[in-house]
Amino acid sequence: MRVLLAFCVLICSSLNLCEHLEADQDILIPEDWTRIGRIDPTEKLELTFALRQQNVDQLEHLLLLVSDPESAQYGKHLTLEEVAALVRPSQLTQKVVRHWLQSHGVTDCQTILTQDFLQCTMNTQVAEALLPGIEFHRYVRDGISLVRSSSAYHVHEDVLQHLDFVGGVHRFPPKGQDLNEVLTKRRRSRAKFHLGNTPATLRSRYNLTAADVGSAQNNSQAVAQFLEQFYHPADLAEFMTLFGRSFQHLSKIDRVVGVQGAGKAGLEASLDVEYIMSTGANIPTWVFTNPGRHETQEPFLQWMLLLSNMTDIPWVHTISYGDDEDSLSSAYMMRINTEFMKAGVRGISILFASGDSGAGCRHLTKGENSFRPSFPASSPYVTTVGGTSFKNPFKVTYEVTDYISGGGFSNVFKMPDYQVGAVEGYLKAVPGLPPKTYFNTSGRAYPDIAALSDNYWVVTDRVPIPWVSGTSASTPVVGGILSLINDQRFLKGLPSLGFLNPRLYQLQGQGLFDVTDGCHLSCLDEQVQGQGFCAAPSWDPVTGWGTPNYPALLAALVLEK
Repeated sequence: MRVLLAFCVLICSSLNLCEHLEADQDILIPEDWTRIGRIDPTEKLELTFALRQQNVDQLEHLLLLVSDPESAQYGKHLTLEEVAALVRPSQLTQKVVRHWLQSHGVTDCQTILTQDFLQCTMNTQVAEALLPGIEFHRYVRDGISLVRSSSAYHVHEDVLQHLDFVGGVHRFPPKGQDLNEVLTKRRRSRAKFHLGNTPATLRSRYNLTAADVGSAQNNSQAVAQFLEQFYHPADLAEFMTLFGRSFQHLSKIDRVVGVQGAGKAGLEASLDVEYIMSTGANIPTWVFTNPGRHETQEPFLQWMLLLSNMTDIPWVHTISYGDDEDSLSSAYMMRINTEFMKAGVRGISILFASGDSGAGCRHLTKGENSFRPSFPASSPYVTTVGGTSFKNPFKVTYEVTDYISGGGFSNVFKMPDYQVGAVEGYLKAVPGLPPKTYFNTSGRAYPDIAALSDNYWVVTDRVPIPWVSGTSASTPVVGGILSLINDQRFLKGLPSLGFLNPRLYQLQGQGLFDVTDGCHLSCLDEQVQGQGFCAAPSWDPVTGWGTPNYPALLAALVLEK
């Protein structure tokens, strides 16, 4: 469950860092990518330039105000035009960057409404002159071809202060988790027979009745798909025929943004679509799909740009992919956080899966290990969803942790104020925590919420498949439930939920089933012996505040102060 996050290079913010980038420190090429050869100098490339924004601190302040029920500005979300006016790069920044590009003959550029990104097409020779030090090569893996540079480059400091990063140059996508491998592992580790999670099971556990379906005219929800993932309309129709008979539902996607791939449907994509539409039933659903129009494009970054260029987009977005925090530059992650803030201040809820590696494990020098947080799961500006399992696999009963459920503490982002009390309470109350050398006790802690994440039935290529698991399953389920709550808010004339976390932590578990049993996995070493964090009463870094109890959560989130 990994995302094709932006292949970015850290454009340094100080002269010292520039000198570091100039120091011939090649970029590590993952072993599973094979270099084919140099790119022809005349071949076209597309690079994305992230221009330095204005008023980012003010944007964060506004986001917290409109997301806090205790604030007089709660729910007073901004329009895209208002966001653009707030963060739009200065005239000087736009002038300097455009002049720099034009001085190298780069004129084929497109921008977006907020004017903080430029996407420019140029040939390889021009790109290598623009960014001294780089050499573009073609790399292949599993039939996917990419154009990247393995060598460092520098940008003149006069331009440097006006850029956050350049996309499409360096970083390689991690190899996504194969859900078929997860399926095989589950078969080996669990009983031969299992109840299996279907829409009926989930609706029963989370107390959704047949009447709990969408009806508001202005509601919508979305999933985003990357890395050659796409859904097939026939699979969705077949899934609803098999599993959706007990509740009103839609059997077609309302809108596809992007271009669907050809061939077999992706299991990940089928899972996302089928379960957000069966939980958030009868709510129009969009699919954002972007395999990349060019080998230097970055599908995740393309999705982020769409959010900043569309005035009419769904209120809830679920994304079931992620990447290791330490594989990304801080500058890139900080800028992506700003993009999340831009969405949240508009009233959009963004949910990310917490990952399927428990606390993760990073092997450091001298045989030492530490836990390995995931991004964007670790972003303070998204709602992160963990995973659970039924205690009794043959019965709809209470939940325990799913041992794969991602969770932990960011090594990059400080703990946001909205969660300090809950997280400090966990750290003080729970005995037997992992050694503090393994995690950052002052970092953003995740997940925030959870749902069942194992043994789902999915229809792909017209065939029902059992045993599909991962937080890529729990995330669209929570997304669909939040869409139903939005639906009821809209019927009462209330605004969308928007950025949920401040209110979620104020509720302190109200409207949720607390998960208090089980631990997730981590490093296999002498100190922690494969165990990460464990669930506990109230919030914990495995299941967050717990799983949804729809009627109670609806009451808590629809009642206004």
